Amino acid sequence: MTPIDDHPLRYRLANELHARPFPVAQVPCTVAFLAIKKPGTSQGGDRQDDIAHLINLLDRHGAPHPQPDATHYAGQIGRHWLKWEQHTEFVTFTAISQNVSERAFNPADFEVFPPDWMMASPGQRITSALLRVVPRPEDDVVRNLLPDWFEPESLAVSRVLDDAAICASDFRIDPAGHMRFALFVSDGTGERRVGRIIQRLCEIETYKAMSMLGFARVKSLTPRIGELDQKLTALMGEMTDGGKHPDDMLPQLLKTSTELETISARCSFRFGATGAYEAIVNQRVKVLREERFMGGQSFADFMMRRYDPAMRTVKSTELRLQALSDRAIRAGDLLRTRVDVERSAQNQALLESMDRRADQALRLQHTVEGLSVVAISYYAVSLVSYLLYPLTSTGISKGMLTALVTVPVILAVWVGVRRIRRRLE
Repeated sequence: MTPIDDHPLRYRLANELHARPFPVAQVPCTVAFLAIKKPGTSQGGDRQDDIAHLINLLDRHGAPHPQPDATHYAGQIGRHWLKWEQHTEFVTFTAISQNVSERAFNPADFEVFPPDWMMASPGQRITSALLRVVPRPEDDVVRNLLPDWFEPESLAVSRVLDDAAICASDFRIDPAGHMRFALFVSDGTGERRVGRIIQRLCEIETYKAMSMLGFARVKSLTPRIGELDQKLTALMGEMTDGGKHPDDMLPQLLKTSTELETISARCSFRFGATGAYEAIVNQRVKVLREERFMGGQSFADFMMRRYDPAMRTVKSTELRLQALSDRAIRAGDLLRTRVDVERSAQNQALLESMDRRADQALRLQHTVEGLSVVAISYYAVSLVSYLLYPLTSTGISKGMLTALVTVPVILAVWVGVRRIRRRLE
């Protein structure tokens, strides 16, 4: 029996769902996280640069290399367990080492990523973080530790995953250049659950930082968008007042419309990515299933107060830009309609002028025809008279003979001219 043919991508797509497992972390441990933003979307040579950068780090520890076309890697490097992931716009490095330093959030914990290696990166750091994962003490002890580690004004802390752990962070960059996250793990929480919490916290920070790139783009564009809005409003006012000719307004309107479309085209990817990253941040916060810790601010509260307004600004700017583009299109349509109406009026006046000229030409033609009949009749009467002069021998005078043939000849000429004109018509 011949087996059914498999789709060539069947196994590859099925394995993709299991390609990026959560890390496994024992308590206590220290996590050093690094996210590098590439100059543009990773294609071709850029992806190879990312892999080469990873191999450089692996070679320093004698670790095996990934596959040439790999987008993820996990393995041991020295005393650290490393997880590397490649995304569309960035790559992430997560290094987990057992035990914690006596000094909380010691910058030396980040030395798994050597400074010269980071300097050789094909991109720029978008975020980095140190996570201190320790057994959970009494709640009063946690409350006393947090003010020493974080800024109380922006501290977010909550119980997560049905009280499996307490997460805390102030989402500020410390003097060493890293974000700080504290994770107090309850007794009985499994290694895999701890790894999932670590992964979620790193993803919240990474996608938050990536989505804020859209906010930075909006802040730089807002002044110019305001100028274009005012210019478009002024053009609409001039169109309403009728003070300028459409030919004078058309170049300004085209220039404004072109600039708006250019801004929209250049920002469309960033706006779309920002919306996608925001959705991931909110989803990752939601799956933590937070509960308040001693009445403090939760991660969801922090995002609602500090993060959501920035994302709403991005969305409102995107909608404003789209509305301006639509207004410019409508203004162009109105201006085009005005030009068409004016041209129709000009064409109507031209047709009326042509009608008057046609009437004048017709009258002139009738006049010429009358004169032509007179001239032809004159010569025709003369010719006929010459032909009939022999009849004067019968006693008819030349004058009488000419008078007798004049009326019939004129009538014949008039009839002939009429027939010719009818044939031409």
